[in-house]
Amino acid sequence: MTPPPPPAATAPTADVTPGPAPAAAPDPAAGPASAVTPVRGGLLVLAGMLLVALNLRAAVTSLGALLDEIRVGLGLSGAMAGVVTTLPTVAFAGLGALTPWLVRRWAAPRVLVLAMIALTAGQVLRAVTGSVAVFVLTSALALAGIAVANILLPMLVKQHFPHRTGLVTGAYTMALTVGTTVAAASAVPVAHAFGSWRAGLGVWAGLAALAVIPWVPLTLRARAARRAADRAATPAAVVAAPARVRPGRTRLGWAMAVYFGAQSLSGYAIMGWLAQLFRDAGYRPESAGLLLAGVTALGVPVALMMPTLAGRLATLRPLVLSLTAFSAAAYLGLALAPRGLAPLWVLLLALGQGAFPLILTTIGLRARTAEGTVALSAFAQSTGYVIAALGPLLVGILYSATGGWTAPIGFLLLALAVQTTAGMVIARPRYIEDER
Repeated sequence: MTPPPPPAATAPTADVTPGPAPAAAPDPAAGPASAVTPVRGGLLVLAGMLLVALNLRAAVTSLGALLDEIRVGLGLSGAMAGVVTTLPTVAFAGLGALTPWLVRRWAAPRVLVLAMIALTAGQVLRAVTGSVAVFVLTSALALAGIAVANILLPMLVKQHFPHRTGLVTGAYTMALTVGTTVAAASAVPVAHAFGSWRAGLGVWAGLAALAVIPWVPLTLRARAARRAADRAATPAAVVAAPARVRPGRTRLGWAMAVYFGAQSLSGYAIMGWLAQLFRDAGYRPESAGLLLAGVTALGVPVALMMPTLAGRLATLRPLVLSLTAFSAAAYLGLALAPRGLAPLWVLLLALGQGAFPLILTTIGLRARTAEGTVALSAFAQSTGYVIAALGPLLVGILYSATGGWTAPIGFLLLALAVQTTAGMVIARPRYIEDER
């Protein structure tokens, strides 16, 4: 499950202009000069990816856990608090769209170094400021780093681990889930231990700084490889450029975006409102919070196994339909018997949220090249996060208007139907580069 919130941002158009792409032609996603070979050092790349993944939600979930303390400490109005909680999906949608442009100009390791530096600086600065405006701007800086890293990881899997896509995607998705859970669970205790919400918010900057370390030598290697390739390049190789992939002009690209958006919409709605649903059903706040945490905790093994399963199947239809069945059963159970069988509904929700690691894996499976992967990743995630922003908002509106959970759960079932329809489109093996 991918944590927090709303709208706006333009999805990237990244297109496929037919053109020659000889085998010797370099991958533009690897660097600016179209003549760059992937950087060697698989274990270092993997370690760097896992450290980056640990950071992809910590800045978001720690903020959510400490929102009340931050509102009091900074004097945030209700409207401004809404802006702060909306920033993640806006940043993920808008800033993530710039990533293909960045990796056409600079090597991916260099872009990741800059992204992690931005995340580190943003988290430090927002934890020490007393200004609301600076807090919002520095939060946006931190989220910009996350937005770029979100898009780059599927591309790096494709580039460095083409024959272990499922395993490596599962590993970094599990790391993402662990980082999400740990930050949400420990932000408040850390704040209490140090006597300030600033500590609970700023401590995660250390983790982001740690994620920079593996990418520094990889950046140097990428630069050396690019220079060597430039010296060896023939005029013909320089002229020949791979086709530009534009997922926004393809049926597969839109199906991927809708599936990503629908599953994220449900995920954000669950994260934002499930605890309230259990409290309304009679659970104490502490118990309701533990049940919500259970969805994330149970999602860790799901995140590890799902990509491996997806990589081994000829068609993804069995997985798409199974995930739909788990989620539908959980929603119906929450509507009809939220208290009696709550642990079962939590388990089914965790299984259904396996749609998130599934779509991340599918991004790599539906592209032949690193450039195609980063273009598809940018389009699916940027457009998807715009859709996802509607989840918590519409569930809240329906809950306030009806005073119950029947209408909100009906909305989530409708979103699930849309997700399943898109899933049937992406289930069949094909490649984004082949669509025009």
